[in-house]
Parts: sequence; structure tokens; C-alpha cells
Amino acid sequence: MEIKPISWQDALPLRHQVLWPNEPPAFSKVEGDEDALHYGAFLDGEIVCVASIHFSSEFTDAHNKNKNARLRKFATSQAHQGQGIGSLMLKRILTDLKQEGASIFWCDARETAMGLYERFGMHAEGERFYKGDIPYFRMSKNVENA
Repeated sequence: MEIKPISWQDALPLRHQVLWPNEPPAFSKVEGDEDALHYGAFLDGEIVCVASIHFSSEFTDAHNKNKNARLRKFATSQAHQGQGIGSLMLKRILTDLKQEGASIFWCDARETAMGLYERFGMHAEGERFYKGDIPYFRMSKNVENA
């Protein structure tokens, strides 16, 4: 398996297939994709997992000394779920973010995926909230402890 940077356009088909198969493909694009980092995991040349990192001002200090990274649109093809590919992707992202000097890594995690994020030292913050009918928790961790 190879994990490498990809374009936001390359991330869209798998996002659509896994996260919103009942929506039009354009629904899979999010604001800021053009400025984000995107990763793809490839098996035998096929993209099987994607993740996007958006650098957020929401948690950035006033002097912009710290980079704070938000994981968005993390998706693994159904045929490859449960094989550790998502864990390898998160490990790569956290390693890269630490080298880049990021401070906080955070995401809005689907409640069903919280165990994965907890294995990487992320902690839930606040109360459960919903996007549509899907329950989420905000989760974060200090990147220096990655």
C-alpha cells in the first residue's frame, strides 16, 4: 500500500461513494478543498482511502504561530474497511503534521468511528451533535503528543 498526496478532485469520487452515495457527486466537495491537503491510500493502483486536512483559523492563535489541522471527509471503500488502512492513513497524517509544526489535530467524528480516533489519543469534546440524522462528537489531540 502507498499513501501519498492527491488533488481534491481525486478525493471526490471515493468521498461520494462512501459518505454520500445518495447525493449528487457535487455534494462531496466542501468549502476550502482547493486550499487543503489531500491524501490517498492506494492498493494495486486503486485509491481505497482518502482524507483531507484543512488548516483552520477556528483554533489558531492571534499571532498564527500555531497551525491547527482539521481532518475532513475521511473515507475508506467498503471493500477495504476493517483492514487497518484508515489507521495507517491517520498515522501518516499525524507524522506529517508533527513535522510541519501543527499544534492541534481535530475533527467532527461520526459516533460510530470514535474508537478509531481514541486509539490515536483523541478525546471527545462537548456534547453529541447531529449532521442530518448522523450523531457526531468533536474530537481533538495535541499534535506534539502524536
